Amino acid sequence: MQVVVHGSELSAATAAAALSMVGHQVYWWPHPAQPWSVLAETDWVRNEPGLYHQLSQSIDSGSLTLCESSKSLPSASVYWLAVSSDQRNDADHWVEQTLGREPHDFVLVNNSTFPIGHTEVLETLLRKERQIAVALPDMLEEGRAMATFTRPDSWILGSENDWATRQIGELLRAFNRRENSVRLMPRRAAELTKLAVIGMLATRVSYMNELASLADSLDVDIELVRQAMGSDRRIGREYLYPGCGFGGPSFARNLYRLSSIREREGQHNGLLEQVVQVNEQKQEELFRKLWQHYDGNLEGRTVAVWGAAFKPGTARIAHAPVLRLLDALWAQGVHVKLHDPAALPAIEHYYGQHPLLTLAGTAQSACENVDALLLVTEWKEYWNPDWKRLSTLMAAPLILDGRNIYDPAFVAQHGFYYRGIGRRADPEERATNDDR
Repeated sequence: MQVVVHGSELSAATAAAALSMVGHQVYWWPHPAQPWSVLAETDWVRNEPGLYHQLSQSIDSGSLTLCESSKSLPSASVYWLAVSSDQRNDADHWVEQTLGREPHDFVLVNNSTFPIGHTEVLETLLRKERQIAVALPDMLEEGRAMATFTRPDSWILGSENDWATRQIGELLRAFNRRENSVRLMPRRAAELTKLAVIGMLATRVSYMNELASLADSLDVDIELVRQAMGSDRRIGREYLYPGCGFGGPSFARNLYRLSSIREREGQHNGLLEQVVQVNEQKQEELFRKLWQHYDGNLEGRTVAVWGAAFKPGTARIAHAPVLRLLDALWAQGVHVKLHDPAALPAIEHYYGQHPLLTLAGTAQSACENVDALLLVTEWKEYWNPDWKRLSTLMAAPLILDGRNIYDPAFVAQHGFYYRGIGRRADPEERATNDDR
């Protein structure tokens, strides 16, 4: 098939890369606000596993052609629209003024995060009987976008036209061979499903964070509770990990959108509003633990922060928990030595030369003469540090684990005070227990 992909979102770049590697002839037109010359140098394109490599390979092979404007686009069987929500007016104009004047049959795939019902609006801008708009919500997981596109758990396809459904089935056939993973439904149902999935995942995380707070007050290890809950087949283990808040440009944005839809429909003070509030509170959880440990005497102290990206495997910091944490620390005059394997350029661009921020080249150097180590993003390189060396580098042996990736007892054996999310261990307590 000839496929035109329009947009500069991760979903657009991933679609261009994946579709061009299985035999489709793809023409990618990034949004003019972010042309390929800009995208090619961005950290999120470079750091997304396999994405830049596949884009480069497809460009070199000729299966992917980069287009600088809509004028250079050919006629296509499928037009894949994946722009940001604030570019909706541009998308509408392109569909009406360009695609709406095409004389041939095609399917328009709405892969953008637009308001519920907008796929139907796009179709009204087209003119022929077989110019059909379908909804195919972006369900990619950032940090493994290529994997989730090429080996999906499911596709959520909103289509009420048999011909268009068959076209999309052929488009995605290479990624749908093991079993039929396409969940077919009306367009509005597909658009709502995307938001419903985000809401459910966020609710599970926030619920575990609430339980972790309760476990802290009851002196219960939340890890024991989590494992027992996850073993119940009615619940399962996914997204049951408490932590210092979630973020990300897509996850957080869609959660707020779902919450705003409820408000617009006159449904106020519901569960989703509570989920948002819990997450905002949890993004300052490590700050509160630091405050408690030092009895509020934080001015002039220095801490190490490991991790800035909103999740491992990405360089993006949009809505990341580290942003709220840094603001809270700096408000108390705390100097921060920050390390992240991929997101330091984004932090530098966001904050500039902040007087209370030092960007550390290595995780170890960030810990020199600090009063605490705060783990925010669970990059794999942070999972097994040299505890003996850390004990000599740090001025005070305090570990605040925002992702519960460490064994509290093991860390305490090396002389550290450990505080996780619903977990804790003091070196004195561990020594007493060992003596028993």
